Amino acid sequence: MSKVEVNEHTRSIPIRFKDLEYQAKQLLEEKVFVYAESGAGNEETLNDNRKAFNRWKITPRFLKDVSEVTLNTMINGQAIAAPIFLAPVGMQGIAHPDGELASAKAAASQGIPFVSSTVSSYSLEDIANASDNGNRWFQLYYPNDVKLATSFVKRAEAAGYGAIVITVDMPFIGNRERDRSNDYSPFLQGSGIANYAVDPVFQQYMQAKQNPNIVEEMLPYFYRPALQWEDIDHIRKAVDLPIYLKGILHPDDAEQAVNHGIDGIVVSNHGGRQLDGCIASLDALPFIKDRVKDKLPILLDSGVRSGPDIVKALALGADAILLGRPYLYGLTIAGEAGVEQVLHNIIHDLKTTLALSGITSIQEVNGSLVQKIDK
Repeated sequence: MSKVEVNEHTRSIPIRFKDLEYQAKQLLEEKVFVYAESGAGNEETLNDNRKAFNRWKITPRFLKDVSEVTLNTMINGQAIAAPIFLAPVGMQGIAHPDGELASAKAAASQGIPFVSSTVSSYSLEDIANASDNGNRWFQLYYPNDVKLATSFVKRAEAAGYGAIVITVDMPFIGNRERDRSNDYSPFLQGSGIANYAVDPVFQQYMQAKQNPNIVEEMLPYFYRPALQWEDIDHIRKAVDLPIYLKGILHPDDAEQAVNHGIDGIVVSNHGGRQLDGCIASLDALPFIKDRVKDKLPILLDSGVRSGPDIVKALALGADAILLGRPYLYGLTIAGEAGVEQVLHNIIHDLKTTLALSGITSIQEVNGSLVQKIDK
């Protein structure tokens, strides 16, 4: 694991999440910051994601040699440096000109997998080139066209992505009231068109039109409200890659994923940005783990901000977590160096949390480490 060189840029990266968020806010246009920071509706679920972590407390053990702590993790046979992924945050170009190129480089430098969004500011091929030998997965917003979906995942396979992560919780965009009040959508302004713009199947569709507007042409394809299990099965047949489903919150859906031979799931409520009033991801996790046991890897997304958060998620059944807003804010502040420093900080926090809990290896974390309190 590489160490981050301390320079004038990384010194300015705050360690505490609130400070990180505040500094990013100072650098972004208000409507852009609101887009990154806000959730759907009254933001009940956005806030509940954090409250859920606060209800669980770590019960440490002592008198154990913790001079060496290892974070190495295996996910479906893939070795990663720590149980952390960079979540598929779309349109990162609105936060920093280097966008996903910087984030993917930073993730690779720390041995952390980067999950690239369908609506990235750069094409999946450009992101792959930027991350060099880094571990990268491709997140698919399943388009309303099977040929186009197939093209996306085959491109990802050809570009060396290690898995496909299909987001299932976005048949339509959530009711994001603050964005609507600001009349702001980076998607409609063309910030996430890179993968569509270079896709051969989509280019064929564009050629059939006179003077097409790429965003307008994307809209009929982008959402797939009729997404069903048969569509997932099609992707499984199209590529020889592990298939993960992101957005699982109900144990029945998790069990269905096992029955359909899905390789892993991401327990997620989209960071509180889709269905407001739904269950917090961490609250859903123990019920899902109880249902599917160890039949497939479980990743946890939404609300993770610190090392203790990661430990709580692992104790409740996750094999790894997805980190979202913290690294986006690091990107905003200092590009690649900012993302790398955020990762450095959270890895340090995770190691410290484990050591102070009497844990020397990720594999030792289990449910006995945490207890729930009434709050």
